[in-house]
Formats: sequence, structure tokens, C-alpha cells
Amino acid sequence: MASIVKSLRLLADETRLRLLLLLQREELSVVEIQEVLGMGQSRISSHLAQLRQAGLVRDRRAGKNIYYALADDNGHAQLLPIIQAAAKELPEAARDHAALKVALKKRDDKAREYFNQLAGKFGRAYCPGRTWDGVAHMLFTLVPEMIIADLGAGEGTLAQLLAKRAKKVIALDNSEKMVEFGAALAKKHGFKNLEYRLGEIEDPPIPPNSVDLALLSQALHHATNPLRAVAAAYRILRKGGRVAILDLLQHQMEETRELYADRWLGFSEADLHQFLESAGFRDIEIGVVSREPQPPHFQTILATAVK
Repeated sequence: MASIVKSLRLLADETRLRLLLLLQREELSVVEIQEVLGMGQSRISSHLAQLRQAGLVRDRRAGKNIYYALADDNGHAQLLPIIQAAAKELPEAARDHAALKVALKKRDDKAREYFNQLAGKFGRAYCPGRTWDGVAHMLFTLVPEMIIADLGAGEGTLAQLLAKRAKKVIALDNSEKMVEFGAALAKKHGFKNLEYRLGEIEDPPIPPNSVDLALLSQALHHATNPLRAVAAAYRILRKGGRVAILDLLQHQMEETRELYADRWLGFSEADLHQFLESAGFRDIEIGVVSREPQPPHFQTILATAVK
């Protein structure tokens, strides 16, 4: 009886409760737990030590890493319903769950990281004609005949490239000047399948279930409500349609609010995963796709999903 009482006391702390919710789903290393919870190692290790001493978690060493999991002791099974019930009162639980999926995806991509290192060495050598600009134009020619919504399109450079192959492209922006300029440019270039519309990405003037592909290219960090913007993309997509979000990885450059009118300082992989999952998307894929060589080394994150 004493161990149960001690366990309940431990569960009264929200951080320890969040740890148990994670570890009942998956065995994790301290580094992975740090990434999911966004806390320092010393703080996490202190809580894990208390949980291990109480017999609620177990650990094992694998090389330089120590992995933790929920203890196998059946005597603690009666605590699981309490843990699950308490989780519903934790506002961080949903984000932790999304961050856990991202961490596990990274673990599965270790082989990919190895080949990325080889590719990096290979790509440093000059090769005549091999440019990202050329590759991008080649890929644009493979765009199928579909209806695309470019949400937060600005002048619509991306929209005009897509319009060369797509059935129809709707370029949406909340700036009257941007829409006016883009529409004039589209008319000048003879794009009859490219339409510019004025509106907010949180409530686009596009009918539900009418679009095959929704794009948010460096637009989400300008949104008043990013979650609503992702939900709106879900609403306008047909079943089986796809969304692609290209944005900044979370950073600390406050100056971007003044310099570029950014409302948000980028997003973490867990943030985007939670936005997409909450909206109802499936088959979510997220990863960092580029890093600027010059300070402050902004990184670009790409997230895709299916309705």
C-alpha cells in the first residue's frame, strides 16, 4: 500500500505525469525525451530518477544511450487508468503526442541520415548544368492536370510556374496590391487557367472539396491563426487531396517581426504535426529540407499530408 501512495504523490507533478504518458507508449532515450518535452537534461534526469526509484519506470543502457520505459511490474497496472484520466486535463498532452511521433520518425530515418552524409560530399563537386533552378523547372513539368490553391501566394511566382501544367491554379493573398500585380502579370503572360483572389488564408474564398492540392509556401508564419489556416486547407481539399506546407523552422530572430511582418517565429516539427493531425489529415510527413549557410542559419521545414 505504501508504494501506491508514493506513486500517487509522484503523479501529482505534471512533468512526471507527462513522462509516464510518453513511456507507456514507447521506450525512449533521454535525448529523445528532451526533444519531445523541450526541457533540459538535468531536469528530466531528476524526474526519471524519482520514477525509477519508485519502480514506475525501468532503464537499460545501449552504447552511450540510456533508454527508459514503463516498468513491467503488474502491481502498477492499476495506476494506468489514473494516468490516462489525468492526461485529459493536461494541455501539453496533445503536443507531446505529436512531438513523440516526430521523434520516432527521426529514429527510423537513421539510415537516411547516413546516405545524406554521402550525398553531401558528392554534391560539393561542380558539375556543368547541375543547378537547383534547373531541377525545379524539370519537376514543374511533371505536375499533373489538377486544381491547385496557392494560399498566401504574394505576386504568385510559384503559382505561375504551376499554371504551365496544372488544370487550374487559384492564387490567394490578402494584399490588394499583390493580387492586382499578380493578376496583371498573369494576363500579360497569357495564363487563362490562373486566377487571383483576395482573401485570408484562414478563410479562403474557395468552395469546400474543390481543390486537389493546397500549398502554403512561406505563408503560415504570417497567419493570425495557423491552426485555422491548416483547417481551412483541409476544408477546400477533395478527399485524397494533398497539402504541402513550406515554412521556417522555429527560430529566435525577433527582428523578423519588424523586417518581414512575421507573426510567428517559424514552427517546430511537432507544431506542424499537431496542426495537421488536428485538422484531420493523415499520412503526415515532416522534415527539415534546407539550412542557410550564413547566420542566423534559417532552416526550412516541409510538411505534407493527405485528406
